[in-house]
Amino acid sequence: MPVAGDVAGRGDVEASGVRDDVVAWFDAHARDLPWRAADRTPWGVLVSEVMLQQTPVVRVEPAWRAWLDRWPTPADLAAAPTGDVLRAWDRLGYPRRALRLQECARAVVERHGGALPDDEDALLALPGVGPYTAAAVRAFAFGRRSVVLDTNVRRVLARVAAGEALPAPALTVAETARAAAWVPDDDASAASWAAASMELGALVCTARSPRCDACPVADRCRWLAAGRPADAHAHRRRVQAWAGTDRQARGRVMALLREALAPVPHAAVAAVWPDVAQLARCLDALVVDGLVVREDAAGDAPDPDAATYRLPH
Repeated sequence: MPVAGDVAGRGDVEASGVRDDVVAWFDAHARDLPWRAADRTPWGVLVSEVMLQQTPVVRVEPAWRAWLDRWPTPADLAAAPTGDVLRAWDRLGYPRRALRLQECARAVVERHGGALPDDEDALLALPGVGPYTAAAVRAFAFGRRSVVLDTNVRRVLARVAAGEALPAPALTVAETARAAAWVPDDDASAASWAAASMELGALVCTARSPRCDACPVADRCRWLAAGRPADAHAHRRRVQAWAGTDRQARGRVMALLREALAPVPHAAVAAVWPDVAQLARCLDALVVDGLVVREDAAGDAPDPDAATYRLPH
């Protein structure tokens, strides 16, 4: 058998046919999302990509609209009070993303005159922008060729090209090379393939309940042809808990401070979480991350119980 997923091994004509059919499916079934609209801006696309990291579309869409109404350009966000930015982030989760987004906006203003660059190296040099986000912005904001590899695209290629139920937990060099081989050479086709393969993974080729009967390339899917074998990497995957975790504790503290009109005394903060040691650890981490400001009472040996907490200004 040829190398799984290699376009040269599988055949350029077959790979091209798969891509064409997926793009045609996308043209007919793509969701009407605001960051795909004709009047979208590169900055709006970047904001959507940051918000969509580990957060579902249904929660992101209203937040994205409100965010862009308030801060439509990098310069607007760069000049905003950080506390307002964190409040606007609300319950999207992982609030450090909001801080990185504001840092990114400031860098865009300082380095690029307020206009988001389309050069990959320039994008990667921005705070909070990694390889996936840079590739997505190039494809979705500027229509440029790039290798866009989120979990949805990885899953589609694992099944269609490699015959695997799910990709490995960590992205590999071989997987990246396979994905690059599937990207068309010209900018427009490459950008269309990136959007279409991502949407197919999000709506049809899902992780737990794939709808193979609705897939436009089911007849050419190696995983389906092999009888839908089980996930070979299942033993390497970890399921993240939520209840009782530091993430939950941090989230409760942030929720309290977002609603507060004044610095919150330690006693009120302590009331949101029962584990004293865990709360102290989480508060220290929030302060180090720049998400929370702790104000100690005056004195040579300030009493921790007399401290107050607030969002940054």
